[in-house]
Amino acid sequence: MAASYIRVRRVCARLVACNGQALALQPGSRFYGQGRGLQKLPGGLKVGKTALSVAFVLGGTLGLYHTVRHCLKQELHRAQQQYPKEPSSGLSLTLYQYKTCPFCSKVRAFLDFHSLPYEIVEVNPVLRKEIKFSNYRKVPILIGDDGEKVQINDSSVIISAVKTYLLSRHRNLTRVISYYPEMKSKNEKGKEVVEYNNKYWVMLEEQDENQFYPTKEARKEEMKWRKWVDDWLVHLISPNVYRTPGEALDSFDYIVREGKFGPFEGFFAKYFGAAAMFFVSKRLKSRHHLHDDVRQDLYKAVDQWVAAVGKHRPFMGGELPNLADLAVYGVLRVMEGLKAFDDMMENTKIKAWYKRMEKNIQNSQAVNCCSNH
Repeated sequence: MAASYIRVRRVCARLVACNGQALALQPGSRFYGQGRGLQKLPGGLKVGKTALSVAFVLGGTLGLYHTVRHCLKQELHRAQQQYPKEPSSGLSLTLYQYKTCPFCSKVRAFLDFHSLPYEIVEVNPVLRKEIKFSNYRKVPILIGDDGEKVQINDSSVIISAVKTYLLSRHRNLTRVISYYPEMKSKNEKGKEVVEYNNKYWVMLEEQDENQFYPTKEARKEEMKWRKWVDDWLVHLISPNVYRTPGEALDSFDYIVREGKFGPFEGFFAKYFGAAAMFFVSKRLKSRHHLHDDVRQDLYKAVDQWVAAVGKHRPFMGGELPNLADLAVYGVLRVMEGLKAFDDMMENTKIKAWYKRMEKNIQNSQAVNCCSNH
């Protein structure tokens, strides 16, 4: 009985912190008696202390039950506000990717966090025959089918479009894609480039906007840092993982193991690719005006991100990651297992946030795995 009392009391104390409605148990309360004394109740009724303690425990348990139920209802309501229900089983997703591509990793982080099932097609980076159906020759490419097949290009467009689809009151993927039109132009070298209008916007109906973005600043902050990932953070990856000939060789060893290479292709990709990317990384360093020691740019960038998240919240999205959190995490995790990643973890303040992100993604995947069984 004493053990039950302690357990009930501990749980109640936690619930008090949760919503202030848990049963208050005073430190001096006695839920079990010593000896066989009687306790006099209002009205002159006398009962044994053991019976009285049982009554207290039963009453406390009933109160605890209603409190837990109320707490769970509140939590469910909060979760429903933050994220919509999963799409119907009528939606199928296929991701064409290179596993070690930071843009592809960014999309996978988003899909995994939202517990969206999808098939992966690993693209051969040399022949790219897996995407011969597409005029768009980059990855990632996402094929969505909700009764009509739709191709979505560009990692940020994929994320914004699928998020919009999840939040839409009238889900139609073809309609959602029309919100992100292609814009073709030529760069300073005369090469045609494709950009996408609204690529960082999640399209919400006016009555839903406050539900998912409590303030205008929350939406602006998310968009700002998603753009920062594409414009800056992602360009720090190659110069850092191919920083030296040894690191370039280690990186390509990982790429060949994880990518879709034949034995002959793999050998040449590892050694010739490593040599080529070592020199390419030097050009990238010059193009993006990086320091001679490119690690300093990486350290500065991730500490800038940690400072933007701040100490008062676990994620930029608050209690749960937002699209900016997922983008940063997706890009950084492609360095896992490489020296650049270990150096980053040791020399910056990113570790605590990164571990929280890792846990959130794993928990979401576990939920999806269980629901599929």
